Amino acid sequence: MQPGVVYTTFHFPDSGVNVVTTGNSDWATNCPEYKVTAVEVKKASGPSEWQKDFRRFTVLQDELLEKRETAT
Repeated sequence: MQPGVVYTTFHFPDSGVNVVTTGNSDWATNCPEYKVTAVEVKKASGPSEWQKDFRRFTVLQDELLEKRETAT
């Protein structure tokens, strides 16, 4: 990839890419404007606190949904 280009897949919810997009979307499809989202890339030694919190929240949501489905 060329300098100045960032790539990520948005097909998998765990990637979290939908979280970093703006509220702007395509007028015809309502898809987020992935191609114009500004990013800052820096080296990390592990998940950030935000990523850890988001993961805990996601796990909790999944557990609550599973409990609801088994209760009905």
